[in-house]
Amino acid sequence: MLKKKIYLDYASTTPLDKKVFMAMKPYFFEKFGNPGNLYHSGRVAKKAIDIARRKMEKIINCDPGEIIFNASATEADNLAILGIARANKKFGNKIIISNIEHKGIHSSARLLADEDFDVVEIPVGSNGLISPGKISKALDKKTILVSVTYADSETGTVQPIEKISKVIKKFRAGKGAPPYFHTDASQAFSYLDSDVKKLGVDAMTISAHKIYGPKGIAALYIRKGIAMTPVIIGGGQQNNLRSGTQNVPAIVGFAESAVITKRMRKKEYLRLKKLRDILEKGIFRMVPKVVLNGHPQNRLPNFLNVSFLDIEGEAALLYFDNANVEVSTGSACDSETLEPSRVLLALGRSYEHVHGSIRFSLGRHTTAEEIRQVLRIIPGIIKKLRVISPLDLKLNESKKISRPEAFAGGRAPHFLRNKK
Repeated sequence: MLKKKIYLDYASTTPLDKKVFMAMKPYFFEKFGNPGNLYHSGRVAKKAIDIARRKMEKIINCDPGEIIFNASATEADNLAILGIARANKKFGNKIIISNIEHKGIHSSARLLADEDFDVVEIPVGSNGLISPGKISKALDKKTILVSVTYADSETGTVQPIEKISKVIKKFRAGKGAPPYFHTDASQAFSYLDSDVKKLGVDAMTISAHKIYGPKGIAALYIRKGIAMTPVIIGGGQQNNLRSGTQNVPAIVGFAESAVITKRMRKKEYLRLKKLRDILEKGIFRMVPKVVLNGHPQNRLPNFLNVSFLDIEGEAALLYFDNANVEVSTGSACDSETLEPSRVLLALGRSYEHVHGSIRFSLGRHTTAEEIRQVLRIIPGIIKKLRVISPLDLKLNESKKISRPEAFAGGRAPHFLRNKK
């Protein structure tokens, strides 16, 4: 067992940056006012939110008033999908998503299917990329919304957002009406350009706790002029789009973490890619029967998702944890149902393949020495697990499709199809 804990699950969450905490601290104590009040304490709190919003607007290059703060990326995704769809149903009832979307989007689409929306789920290729051409073929005059993740949370595969945006804009040919384009940039924001005008998106989700900010705060960029129906109603805060007293300390911390993240983006991208590549090459050199999940090049620099054949990922996670290394597994991304990762199944992998997957995600505090230490313990862990495993898979068996979720052809699974 390693003497010091090594954290390699930054895709799940990140520690709060100390500078972010110091920026937040006054708003817990002496500047604790409600931003909805007109007296001095309220005005101080409101000013802090306004300053934070302007910082965020500058970073993503959006216009004033186009950012809505939410309590989580899930809520922001819900607002984007449900809010845009319900408010624009007069234009059509078709929603297009990829089959690797975050559960906040996938579940929202499922809800819309029960409201007589026609939801079409476009499959990615075996490397995790979605084809802009498939999006183009799925578009029709009834389409009001397309949502494709910027980079998925399992493999870190980066989608061609700008190309998809051009396809959508060409289809609507300059009209102000739908289809609109949303992307969840929660994982991508730390490492990729998130200029909404360059990306060409109409709505974008960002999460603070993925960028060394506080938990419980996220933002939805929504381009002006797009009709929205609120999901949370009440006091009418944030232009009636998200009611509820705003979390001033969290908003201040979110903006500070975004500023720091943008400043460190290029340097961290290069540093973490180098460390990730060392980890990847070491694993493939020392351990037989390993398969890379996701795109080998078009992925975030801190992501490495591999399947160790003939092992159970949950057992591996416990062995890693016992050795003081914290990683993630695709074996049970849903703690309630213990269902394996939809993203990995969508790549056409077999159940057995997915159950042997481990996601290593590096971050700001990851060091070269930590990577070397992890590489020293991996072969032993995998060897122990394979000794007790009844499986003996072949590498070419890892691409066998054994689940209906890994469908092809661009049609939604039965629960997402519009009921006739």
